[in-house]
Amino acid sequence: MKRLLTNIFYSFPIQLLILHFRKYQVLLIFWFVLFSIINSNFLKDYGADALFFVPEYLNHVNFLSACLLGIAVGVFFMSWNITTFILHSKRFRFLAAASKPFLKYCINNALFPIFFLLFYLIKAIQFNSQKELISAPNQLLLISGFLFGLLSLLLFSFIFFFGADKTIVKSIVPAIASPTQFKQLYGTPSKNYGDAFGMKVTYYLSVKLAIKKARNVYHYSHAFLDAVFKRHHFAGMIGLILAFIFLIIVGFFSDNKYFQAPAAVSCTIFFALMVAVIGALTYFLESWSLLFVIALVSIINVLYQHEIIDPRNKAYGINYFNKNERPTYTKQTLTQLCTTQKMENDKAAMLNILQHWKAKQKSNKPVMVFINVSGGGLRSSTFVMKMLQQLDSATNGQLMQQTVLISGASGGMFSATFFRELYLQKQKGKAIDLYNPQYIGAITKDLLNPLFSSMLSRDLFAPTQKFKAGNFNYIKDRGYAFEQKLLENSGGLLDKQLKDYTQDEQAANMPLMIYNSVITRDGRKMMIAAQPISFMMKPSNFENDDSNSPDAVDFMALFSKQQASNVRLLTALRMNATFPYVLPNVWLPTKPIIDVMDAGLRDNYGTETTLRFIDHFKTWISNNTSGVLLIECRDRLKDNWQQPVEIGSITDVLVKPATMLQQNWFKLQDYYQADQLNYLHINDSLKIKQFTFVYEAAKEEEMAALNFHLTAVEKAAIIASFDNEYNKNVLKNAVSAIKK
Repeated sequence: MKRLLTNIFYSFPIQLLILHFRKYQVLLIFWFVLFSIINSNFLKDYGADALFFVPEYLNHVNFLSACLLGIAVGVFFMSWNITTFILHSKRFRFLAAASKPFLKYCINNALFPIFFLLFYLIKAIQFNSQKELISAPNQLLLISGFLFGLLSLLLFSFIFFFGADKTIVKSIVPAIASPTQFKQLYGTPSKNYGDAFGMKVTYYLSVKLAIKKARNVYHYSHAFLDAVFKRHHFAGMIGLILAFIFLIIVGFFSDNKYFQAPAAVSCTIFFALMVAVIGALTYFLESWSLLFVIALVSIINVLYQHEIIDPRNKAYGINYFNKNERPTYTKQTLTQLCTTQKMENDKAAMLNILQHWKAKQKSNKPVMVFINVSGGGLRSSTFVMKMLQQLDSATNGQLMQQTVLISGASGGMFSATFFRELYLQKQKGKAIDLYNPQYIGAITKDLLNPLFSSMLSRDLFAPTQKFKAGNFNYIKDRGYAFEQKLLENSGGLLDKQLKDYTQDEQAANMPLMIYNSVITRDGRKMMIAAQPISFMMKPSNFENDDSNSPDAVDFMALFSKQQASNVRLLTALRMNATFPYVLPNVWLPTKPIIDVMDAGLRDNYGTETTLRFIDHFKTWISNNTSGVLLIECRDRLKDNWQQPVEIGSITDVLVKPATMLQQNWFKLQDYYQADQLNYLHINDSLKIKQFTFVYEAAKEEEMAALNFHLTAVEKAAIIASFDNEYNKNVLKNAVSAIKK
């Protein structure tokens, strides 16, 4: 028994497994992340697991989409095998004397891939049965597609290496057949030569999965064994280079929907490439690899600082080339943008819009409506579109007619912008049914696949490609891919510049809209609107107080010399929804340069913006309306007691001080905005009422992911949640208040 256990321990598969944990542990990180995703641990709230279990390609989850994922997993398996073979084969010299050494290495190195494959299949069946409610035949179809893609990739790869093996054998056989030539080329064996560098191997699995004893290779010279391995290493590197070339080619065609692979495919291939890159650095540079990376980063940083290379994403439509006219980003500059006279002029222009709005109402003192929509990816988009359709339908179109301003963040603003555009087109005579369910399906189509495909093939590997927006050229990256997909999903209706809305807003043909984002330099708001809004840069009490710096910036005023009104509507939406790392921060042409990210960082519901607007015009509102109605649409519970920050382990004690703010971020916004609303309530003449629609999952564990990709089941559940008892009551009361 002891001998059996010893032989098992010193078998090639077990020794390889041990070696992976002993050397180059950084490569195991990618396995850990994949296992964690499949186990629904890593990025669960963002729906990472669903991307792998129900991959979507061309808006369908089918055999083909599963096949693509199988191919991607196969690429990862082969990258893992090739990289570790190159790094570790010198420790297992007996392979050099074996036929088809790489194939035998893969067979004996299959523990991780086999564990992952079995784990994936089990979890996929459970997920698709319990959460996606996919029938058994359809599950079988998806599994068949996945396995077909995986096996096809592996077969193709091994055919390539079989050809390489034959070439290597043909080149070596003549030397082996001639002892004299062999000695001249490879020298003589070394008596002190060891074949394992401390990694003893007694048995291994053959190609036919038979147990074979490892051969002694003491009779071969160092030079011969190294020559055999180097030729196999070269074949492996050729395979990886071909994969890189393929990605570059794909990058040229990323605008074509057929080249936009499922998000899980892009992530898996990215992991495969990272394994290959890390392996290559380690193999060629050995102990110098870390120093090389530090030097490379330093060089890139210098080139970046001198703008020799510029990977930063830009706001499409505005001028980045008039460098001498860039505004300075200082307190003095911002103060000059909101002088007393400037604010009075802009408020006068806004009052003119409010007068036009009042003239279109049915009563002398109408109810003034403000709509606030929360961020939350496509789950918020789904819920907001459902709310807008239901509420506007129930009020016979009065909702949009009586709405003055819409504000918010991220996914909620996608639907609000789309619905507002549909409303405008209908006002202009287009045959549009605002309440058609197809619009929910359109605005909530997948946005993640082109984004990740572009991140992999275009941002990282493909040569620079450019496109024209307005009068200027910009680099295509994942920000561009995101906008193009959103444009496609909206049927091309959002292909506009900010200035295209100026006249219609001034005539009150549509509600105003303010797109916020957050300046990462200091946390101020960047407010993008088609109208001058310098008065929104400060609270009303600070209008005549220059000692208080503005806490917001009027985008149009700051970039007046950069043709700010030409910015794409889609870009304004993206700046409003720049989720960290998923979308690139947008940098803006100031001195010093600033960049912006998601509005949810400061005002996830748009409430802060709405309340400031009301405060600036409270006198006019009191005199000309019968009250203010705040319609809030949230993708998460208000006053949420269900998700407290708790200490469940010793690690929680360590990380809680660092994560407490992040985990309570939206709750802090709720507290602050409730306090703001309370101060406005003190002014009884405003008669403010607030109605809040809330998306709440039937079960907490069934909460839809905060993602730019939703499954069909998640969409259906979000839509159904609007009809729960709470939201029905809110709808009834809101309709009554609007029609009052």
